[in-house]
Amino acid sequence: MKKVISIVLIAQSFLSFAQEISKERVVNIVSTLASDEMKGRKFGTAENDKAAEYIASEFKKDNLDYCFGDSYLIPFEYKGQKGFNVCGIKKGKSEKSLAFSGHFDHIGTNNKEGDNIYNGADDDASGISTVIGIADYFKNKKTDFSLVFMAFNAEEIGLIGSKALSENKDLNPVFNNISALFNFEMLATESQFGKNAVFMTGDEFSDFDELINANAVNDLKVYPDPYKTEQLFYRSDNVNFVKKKIIAHSISTVDMTKAFHYHAVNDDIKIVDADNLTNIINNFAKTIEKLNTKNFAPKYNDKVKYDF
Repeated sequence: MKKVISIVLIAQSFLSFAQEISKERVVNIVSTLASDEMKGRKFGTAENDKAAEYIASEFKKDNLDYCFGDSYLIPFEYKGQKGFNVCGIKKGKSEKSLAFSGHFDHIGTNNKEGDNIYNGADDDASGISTVIGIADYFKNKKTDFSLVFMAFNAEEIGLIGSKALSENKDLNPVFNNISALFNFEMLATESQFGKNAVFMTGDEFSDFDELINANAVNDLKVYPDPYKTEQLFYRSDNVNFVKKKIIAHSISTVDMTKAFHYHAVNDDIKIVDADNLTNIINNFAKTIEKLNTKNFAPKYNDKVKYDF
């Protein structure tokens, strides 16, 4: 009997390990999006379209359903230029859903000699690697919540892609069921709180972080926003969903006192702490796995503004 129990425990341990997202997988996603060939993924370029198509191909590998229609790619136009957001969904036991997002565009190139590509490894290939990593983790799992995965375009020119997606009426059946949105923005470096630690914008507006921390695994910790004077809650893609009264916060590790790579050409794979990013992705996935419609129903308080 002891031998049988041991075999079962070993098998369970192997399965748990096998479900984790590998560092190699995370590095591959970030490296692909932040490669020189992507030329900074600026909205309106062929490389930006290529990035959207790459993300769509990863959603397909994870067997996600389309959010509507017959494609993960959802077109929009801005000032005469066409681009794509990317959206996929994994159906759960409940129609209620959790959403995960990040933006995949960056700021392109400059005309200087030498390295002139703004690769955007941290901003925000790291966030997209988190979104895809969580989709990978749940590929063969049954969940209570349905799971929505979104990659926004045109963030760098004014949160345009997320605005277009949030206002797309074809997606209202999806958005009406979102209980909370995790928007991942710049997670490639260690936060000022240390490894396996993130901060959340707008923590003063809801109990989202408290509920995550209550269910967090492996000492993952969500800290309050240390940069409140910067009003980051209202300056990232989450804000377009706040306007719809959806619980939506951005999650980040960026230490603004040390982020010399921000919108610089050195924001490439070399600045990525792959071990920490991988650990955060896996621990978020395992924490999310514990959430269900009974133990996770975050709410805004009366401090939040919906019209601004």
